[in-house]
Order: sequence, then C-alpha cells, then structure tokens
Amino acid sequence: EVRLVESGGGSVQPGGSLKLSCKASGYIFSWCTMHWSRQVPGKMRELISTISDDGIANYTNSVRGRFTISRDDNRNTVYLEMNDLKVEDTGDYYCATGRNYRCPSWARGIAGQGTRVAVSS
Repeated sequence: EVRLVESGGGSVQPGGSLKLSCKASGYIFSWCTMHWSRQVPGKMRELISTISDDGIANYTNSVRGRFTISRDDNRNTVYLEMNDLKVEDTGDYYCATGRNYRCPSWARGIAGQGTRVAVSS
C-alpha cells in the first residue's frame, strides 16, 4: 500500500520559513516523480512544485525563488523548503506521486493527507 505522510506545517509570520517533509512508503520511492500541491479553502488544489525521479525541479511562478523542492531517495522523503512566506501561501500542502513512466501504475497519482501552513501577522 502506498502511503505518504506530510509533516512540518505550522503557523509563521510573513517573511518566515518552514520546511515540509513527506515520508513515502509502499513503493520504490526513487522511481516516481513527486509533487507538492497547495489548497486554499474554497479553491482548487494548485500544483506548486515537482521533482522528477532524476532530481529535476520545477516551480509555479508564485513560489519560484522562494521555495525549494528536494528529495532524499535513501530516506524515501521529499521536502519543500519555504522561505519568505507570504499570507497568500496559507493553505493545506499535499505531496503526491507523479505519473512518470518509471512509476508503477498502481503507485501513480496518490496523495497524502496534507499539512497546514498558516502565514499571518
């Protein structure tokens, strides 16, 4: 069974930093692209960052230059380091497996339960 468990969320003031973690189990972690998404209440979930199975990172414009995605295949963990946080970064953050070719079909597109980030003064 594929399982993703996010952690590291919390409350922070604007300009602050947080580092989210997502621990994966139940599949060969290194084979799958990993995503971080964000959802604000009342809005659709937004994909904000992706890291490929070979470590190539991509970001949506709103977080580029402030957020850094990374992965540790030895620890089966993907991270999202968030700096210079803004009020509009508030939301629930989810990690998910991607749909790249190497990722087994039964492991694709699975998300964790999320971790909440609140940015306010």
